[in-house]
Amino acid sequence: MAGDHWTPPPVLLAVDLVIFTLRESALQVLLVERGIEPFKGAFALPGGFLADENEDVVAAAGRELYEEAALDAAELHLEQLGAYGTPGRDPRGRVISVAYLAIAPRLPEPQAGTDAARAVWVPMPEILDRRIRLAFDHEQILKEGLERARAKLESTSLATAFCTSPFTISDLQQVYEAVWGAELDPRNFYRKVQAIDGFLVPVGEERRAGRGRPARLFHVGERVTLWPPLVRPAIAAEREQ
Repeated sequence: MAGDHWTPPPVLLAVDLVIFTLRESALQVLLVERGIEPFKGAFALPGGFLADENEDVVAAAGRELYEEAALDAAELHLEQLGAYGTPGRDPRGRVISVAYLAIAPRLPEPQAGTDAARAVWVPMPEILDRRIRLAFDHEQILKEGLERARAKLESTSLATAFCTSPFTISDLQQVYEAVWGAELDPRNFYRKVQAIDGFLVPVGEERRAGRGRPARLFHVGERVTLWPPLVRPAIAAEREQ
């Protein structure tokens, strides 16, 4: 409006990271114990503010991945999860966070960043059962990251991002069971993934584990969207309500 003077509100921009991996056949998420206020001593997702006004948001996510977990963004699955900007979500001021979902197979022990007391892998059931509470609105962000991963396992090849290639169908089933939080029938799972043309490509090698028959090894194929989809059981969602 002519004559009015408008001043943009002071808003800070940050990134948060939901980093999933499979360790000991369990879905685990990387958390940091905050070494500074606010929420000193509480667990939170890794993340931080932009380094300066010229840093791109996705570049900030990649930088935080390296600083918080010594991970290279180019070597794992990284996608934007959403923006979180509810007023009051951060006592330091008006902070909008852009959250990213990162997935990689069997990640090593993490190293804490500069403002964290320590960094640890935590099994998701400990958070879903509320044995661990998170700072800020990070519980909401984490749950939405988990739901994104669960949904995409139904209709895309995202599960293979948890696997070191080549992998067996049993390895892939462990991913689905850990992320969905439900046991699957091995024969039905084998039949369903084999029925999706272009999802898995045999490499012509086998892996022997124990006294049973050796298992065939696969790479992920070119198909990104799975059809027919692998529909998850309703067990996990009902248990978490």
